[in-house]
Amino acid sequence: MSQIREKFGELKRSGRGGFIPFITAGDPDLATTERLLIELAKAGADIIELGVPFSDPVADGEVIQRASERALRNGVTVRHALTCARNVRQHIDVPIVLFSYFNPLLQFGPEPFASATREAGIDGVLVTDLIPEEADSWTETLLRHKLDPIFLVAPTTSDKRRAETARQARGFIYAVSRAGVTGERDEMTRDAEALVKRVRSVSDLPVAVGFGISSPEQVRAVWRFADAAVIGSAIVTRIEKLGNSPDLVKRIGEFARSLVAET
Repeated sequence: MSQIREKFGELKRSGRGGFIPFITAGDPDLATTERLLIELAKAGADIIELGVPFSDPVADGEVIQRASERALRNGVTVRHALTCARNVRQHIDVPIVLFSYFNPLLQFGPEPFASATREAGIDGVLVTDLIPEEADSWTETLLRHKLDPIFLVAPTTSDKRRAETARQARGFIYAVSRAGVTGERDEMTRDAEALVKRVRSVSDLPVAVGFGISSPEQVRAVWRFADAAVIGSAIVTRIEKLGNSPDLVKRIGEFARSLVAET
């Protein structure tokens, strides 16, 4: 069993939902990314998504687009993201999912990428724009290297594609809470709960819900019907506002703790 599935098993036994924060590698710089990974683990992250910056992140809203732009100006690549993960492995044991678009990984090369990713201590890979109908060889490569291929499903995903996603996915399935791009929202839509039910009808994998979650109330709302909540833009917004502040890591840790604090 993978580290990701083991983590969800622990969550189920403890009767609580999972917390999956997202940050972009190299935003605001690589050294801070490593410190953020360690701090998020200390703050209660069950799994961490580490984003690879990309020049055309079409599934992301303005906040994460700007994070990618900042990281790319710093020259950050897939290799840098993997180095961050490798460097923090001696400090944290939280599963890490590499979150990327397909082009940077394809340029790296499927087999070299999978080998380097596993060596860096990554547990799963989510390729935002890789559709399951075209992913068989990619999925097989990841599985050979004991990496969980993770896929997105959206409210607009057809029954056929949802079933194909369930066939290929491992670790968990990422359910997009609404149609559109990433970004904070004031309230969750009913689409998310309905989508989770549809996913559960074709798969026994855990389901994490993301896109638009930004408050403790929304996290708890997601936990009522899904296995985990993914929080990205709300964290990245604060990273952007804090910039090079010396207490950036501390402040992000405090925000992360507030999202999952007991009430």
